[in-house]
Amino acid sequence: MSIGMLPNQEANKFALLAPKEMDSADHKAIASGISGADLMDAAGRAVAEAVIERWTKLPITVLCGPGNNGGDGFVAARYLKEAGWPVRLALLGAVENLTGDAALHAGHWKGEIELFKADALDEAYLIIDAIFGSGLSRPVDGIAGEIIQSLKERKTPICAIDVPTGLDGATGLVRGQAAPADITVTFFRKKPGHLLYPGRALCGSVIVADIGIPTAVLDDINPHTYENSPELWLDQYPWPQATGNKYQRGEVLILGGEAITGASRLSAHGAMRAGAGLVTLAAPSSAWLIYAMSLTSAIVRSFNSVGEFDALLADDRRNVIVIGPGAGVGETTKQYVLAALAVERKVVLDADALTSFAGTSEVLFEAVNYPCVMTPHEGEFDRLFDIKGDKLLRARSAAKKSKAIVLLKGADTVIAAPDGRAIINSNSVPQLATGGSGDVLTGIIAGLLAQGMDAFHAAAAGAWLHCEAASTIGPGLIAEDLPDALVPVLKKLADMTLAEGVVPPEVMSCTP
Repeated sequence: MSIGMLPNQEANKFALLAPKEMDSADHKAIASGISGADLMDAAGRAVAEAVIERWTKLPITVLCGPGNNGGDGFVAARYLKEAGWPVRLALLGAVENLTGDAALHAGHWKGEIELFKADALDEAYLIIDAIFGSGLSRPVDGIAGEIIQSLKERKTPICAIDVPTGLDGATGLVRGQAAPADITVTFFRKKPGHLLYPGRALCGSVIVADIGIPTAVLDDINPHTYENSPELWLDQYPWPQATGNKYQRGEVLILGGEAITGASRLSAHGAMRAGAGLVTLAAPSSAWLIYAMSLTSAIVRSFNSVGEFDALLADDRRNVIVIGPGAGVGETTKQYVLAALAVERKVVLDADALTSFAGTSEVLFEAVNYPCVMTPHEGEFDRLFDIKGDKLLRARSAAKKSKAIVLLKGADTVIAAPDGRAIINSNSVPQLATGGSGDVLTGIIAGLLAQGMDAFHAAAAGAWLHCEAASTIGPGLIAEDLPDALVPVLKKLADMTLAEGVVPPEVMSCTP
């Protein structure tokens, strides 16, 4: 599956492989003529190199499991020992029970193989966790569970191979328990569990090692999950053109609330900074003056009923409609949403627009028949969707059920499309956990939609830009800071791509 306009080989640089997909990549590499033993040797060597690069020589214990993850551990131990490191190795199970490539590389290990007990951790200043890999199908228990608990208590630095033992590479969820790693060395491509919480917090710095698997294997695997990056959507990014005008850059119509006026104003600023040619805010007449005095770059129109809102919708130059921030929860907001969906324009629904359909979500889903982006946080999601499971599964299922692009917010925001594609955002910062930041995100997405980006990539680009803007501010961030912080981010984005010809040269030289 291609992701948007990028050819597979470009998008596949950012593919995330579930454990079964990674197994398939291994098998296809072996079928192409690369031996499994060589792949394991390259993996273990990459782990040893990562350790040597990060730490100075110190006593190290390698904890090996009974499968291929343990085989990688044997290789890493051998290379570290050859480099002069004092290495101890403990194996879960008997060495004679090892099979295949793991047995082969265990045979190359010339040191002692100790019993898999907590004693093996004594005097170790560093641990290599090679017990179980990302495909673990049951909770960690028994002696392995005791070792993991001991690692958590000792707080000895850990280098995990593939994932920290106990972490589900497909979901980021913990099976039983897992000890946090300082670094995690994985191979060929990251897995969703490296980016989804709590896995992301357990992996430390993730190093992706090239072990010789040909990228061509991805053509057959056809991945459909990706880590967010400008390279996924930059070809679509709507840079202003030298001969363009504001009408060609689209118009966003935002529904303003009567009691909470700040939320929709934040969305308006986000849409304007993202490049929308025009932004019109529909303000209840009782609050019109508040909006009109504070939005100098937007058009403010007053209205008092669904009928008057319909009249604003009649102008088809308003090609994107935003409803939700500060709108209020209730039947009236539902009617505004249904009116917006009925005119077949791009719609962004957030906050109160989603919560207003709690208990009647099928009415909303039935009305979606044109590009629509829904941006719930976890609470709003649960009120609208009765879907359980890990975050990636829930977002995908919700997108399919609603026929909308679903952006499930959080530190590990997931953007999912009805056709099964998903992007996981990985550049979030804690400062975004503040009131109003999501309203700015809604506006950014709307501004990109207005200029012609498709809904899936507008949501992904909006999420990335939102987080990059926040990272330029740092501690002390409030939501009002975010729209202005987009300016240096967009400049940097243009600078990064100008040499590649993605950004027209006039973008950098034109004046308003």
